[in-house]
Amino acid sequence: MTHHARDGLALLLMRLGLAWFIFLWAAHKIITPKQYQGLARHFDGVDLDFTTIYAVAGVQILICILVALGAIRWVSYPALALMHLFTVLRRWEGFLDPFALNARGFPIHRNQVIDLAVLAAMVALILLIHRDHYSLGAWVRRKHA
Repeated sequence: MTHHARDGLALLLMRLGLAWFIFLWAAHKIITPKQYQGLARHFDGVDLDFTTIYAVAGVQILICILVALGAIRWVSYPALALMHLFTVLRRWEGFLDPFALNARGFPIHRNQVIDLAVLAAMVALILLIHRDHYSLGAWVRRKHA
């Protein structure tokens, strides 16, 4: 396998994995909007109606689809990262105590550590966009070159 093919395959897998990761969170906003009402109230101090939650989820799902396809890459990839950065910044205090346990011994800040790794992968995807050979954007660029 050539370096070109290996780079393209690695970024395709990363792109699909990241899009799927965020897609699941967005889809759950549609499936369980009441849960997200509570999260918005708790973390952001705002009351959201279901229509707003559905609209946000719709935009997030659209961005996930664009990322999965590798379309409009200079917009969709940073949009995915910014969307996730918003989540990371809302829960930054968990990074200060990554080994905290609840009364039952369960690690309570484990998701923050996962979130940071996902954010790093999103930044890497943006930095390596020129090697994302198996994307719609790369196909269009090759076709018009």
